[in-house]
Amino acid sequence: VQLQAYGGGLVQAGGSLRLSCVVSGGRFSDFAIGWFRQSPGKEREFVAAINWNGNRTKYEDSAKGRLTVSRDNAKNLASLQMNSLKPEDTAVYYCAATYGLGYRDYEYNYWGKGTLVTVSS
Repeated sequence: VQLQAYGGGLVQAGGSLRLSCVVSGGRFSDFAIGWFRQSPGKEREFVAAINWNGNRTKYEDSAKGRLTVSRDNAKNLASLQMNSLKPEDTAVYYCAATYGLGYRDYEYNYWGKGTLVTVSS
């Protein structure tokens, strides 16, 4: 199973970005998709996750109300809509796949390469 996150970039504080995650090599609807991020000098942290059919989601507290995770099983695509971005959201964002719905990185079996999000103040 391969995952690839894309859509990162440079945005001003208060702006928006939409990250996407393409999954190949497996049946997309078998997996929950999680989003994690890692800032320089910090450990990787959970951001959001969505279960296999999209009817359950989890969010890290600071993400609630600003970030929305979604998926389109017909397109093998998961997305993370990020609004009202803050400089502290600056990080490399990763998508990952698991068979359950978790918020710990060790619960995820497959990982993609990250995409860098930089939020300027």
